[in-house]
Amino acid sequence: MHKPTPEQRRAIGEAVHQAEAGTSGEIVTIIADQSDAYHDVGLHWAALAALSVPVLFAAFPALPTGIVARVYSGWGETEIRDLMLLTFFVATLVFLLVRYGLAYMPLRLWLTPKGTRRRRVRRRAVELFKVGADGRTTGRTGILIYLSMGEHMAEIVADEAIHTKVADSEWGEAMAALIAEVRQGRIAEGMIAAIKRVGGVLAQHMPRAADDVNELPDRLIEL
Repeated sequence: MHKPTPEQRRAIGEAVHQAEAGTSGEIVTIIADQSDAYHDVGLHWAALAALSVPVLFAAFPALPTGIVARVYSGWGETEIRDLMLLTFFVATLVFLLVRYGLAYMPLRLWLTPKGTRRRRVRRRAVELFKVGADGRTTGRTGILIYLSMGEHMAEIVADEAIHTKVADSEWGEAMAALIAEVRQGRIAEGMIAAIKRVGGVLAQHMPRAADDVNELPDRLIEL
């Protein structure tokens, strides 16, 4: 997937401006390449692969003894020391191969459990919300629409005033509209669809006050 073009960024900003015209809520939009590097996931898979080596050798003892015998060309008997050295060498080699093989990010993401990806995306969205929107509006009416492209996941995080009036389930349509478009590679269209639905919910629960001013930027933030 490609990030929005300048024209699409302007369209997203305009959609935010229009959505905020009917509500006191302040919508912030952020798109990130991914929410985490998942280095720990690569290490976990590498460690698991390395630990599988002694298990494999124990299940099929003829394999390591045959390797040692070939190394010594059949001269002498196989010793425990030789088997341990072979196991350590192969386990280390497997660890390094898997560890550096998973430096390829798409593969690392594919091997990351969905639950882990979901938690990391949520955590990152909350972190960004705290930095960019939390408590930065007079009535605590900020709301973040966050899309993490690498994981193909999105989150909506609302400030205190919105959270007390709007149940999390009411953002379901906005999330569904966003993800449906993103899966087709239409990122800008997905963000705009989500913005419109979020704006509709906010207008219903938090109509625009007469003295309302725009306190947060309407433009799309890209990380």
